[in-house]
Amino acid sequence: MLILAGFSAYYLRFSEFIISRRPVLFEQNLTWEKYWPLVVFVALGWVIIFAFAGLYHSDPNKKLAKDLSRIFFACSTGFAAIAIYVFFSLQKFDSRFLVLAGWILAILYVWLGRILIKLLKTALHRVGFGLRKTIIIGSSQIAQEIKNSLEKRLGFGYKIIGVFSKLEEEQILKDKPDEIIFTDARANEKETLNAIDLANKHHIVFKYSADLFSTVSANMISSTIAGIPVIELRRTRLGGWGSILKRVFDIIGSALLITLFSPAFLLAGIGILIETGRPVIYKNKRVGQDGQKFFTLKFRSMFKELSTGEQFGKQGEQALKKEEELIKNQSIKSGPVYKIKNDPRITRFGRFLRRWSLDELPQFINVLKGEMSLVGPRPHQPREVAKYEKHHNQIFSVKPGITGLAQISGRSNLKFEEEAKLDIFYIENWSLLTDIIILIKTPFIVIKKTGAI
Repeated sequence: MLILAGFSAYYLRFSEFIISRRPVLFEQNLTWEKYWPLVVFVALGWVIIFAFAGLYHSDPNKKLAKDLSRIFFACSTGFAAIAIYVFFSLQKFDSRFLVLAGWILAILYVWLGRILIKLLKTALHRVGFGLRKTIIIGSSQIAQEIKNSLEKRLGFGYKIIGVFSKLEEEQILKDKPDEIIFTDARANEKETLNAIDLANKHHIVFKYSADLFSTVSANMISSTIAGIPVIELRRTRLGGWGSILKRVFDIIGSALLITLFSPAFLLAGIGILIETGRPVIYKNKRVGQDGQKFFTLKFRSMFKELSTGEQFGKQGEQALKKEEELIKNQSIKSGPVYKIKNDPRITRFGRFLRRWSLDELPQFINVLKGEMSLVGPRPHQPREVAKYEKHHNQIFSVKPGITGLAQISGRSNLKFEEEAKLDIFYIENWSLLTDIIILIKTPFIVIKKTGAI
């Protein structure tokens, strides 16, 4: 891919489109015979940079998102090295375009190569090739949930060969697993240490499922005070420049997406007007960052007379009583958050909007206003938030999002506690690349109808 990037940059430099705007000043030094060996030599040098960046690590659990960020920085390091060489060697040919184009194309091509390899790997896993033999140890419900999930989704690369309620060393060694997943977070210290020792001794990957406290404590920094080791639990990486970077990304992203989906905005508005008239936009009060209340904007998908909220006055209060009955009889979720299945209040066109999540498009306006983010925990209603437990309040440390880690991991199928764990994990481990990956995955989840009701 690196060599292809170099060749593509050369082709672009000598294309009629580029030459007509920027003629080649020193054409004798840009001959193909001199250029292609140089590209091969530079590509080999970049491979060494990639190796130091950890891009050839054999860990089967490495994440594509982390690889993509490493590729960007590795290519940028190579680009900087070439730029420094060209500057100090005083080359007498117009090489700036080649260097810049080669850098950009190298990032894109290597990204594409890694994505294709990832897709191939996932496809092979699904047909049974390259699966990692895995044993789950734990008697908690989470052990069975992990087993069921991994057996349904072979693309993750796991083959469950055993589930044990406690550590059974002889049987585990007999099965020769590649990995052990330890799910009993409340196990006694001796059993936990024995499991870790077994894994280390026999070169088995050891993993454990974090309980909620462990998830909350994911963003830890160790230091010393007066020679005493201490650990600081940071609320989120989204502070200082992180929050500024995310806000800039939100403004640019939401503006582009509003422009992109403007035809959908128009058609949705016309459809609602034809079916049930005004209002087209439904305002629903939610709780945002630091507990601040705001109105999320949605395309109205319910009959007017059955819509709740302040914008409908007394009619909205009556509709609220109807909603409470439906929650009691038809909610498919337990805990603070409700989800009504086969909601009779939804119009025919509204059901179409919800099926494809088009009803949430106006929330891009919330993002532009600074009330929401493109990616983050989903905002909930004040009456739902009132039922939160204390450890759920960390969710309010960031702006709520249109989509998030929980939404691409199960949508409505997740229990509230699972959703909260994913949201807190996202908050503690935020990166801009994570936001980009979640945004890319979201439309595919919508198309698959995962958890849509």
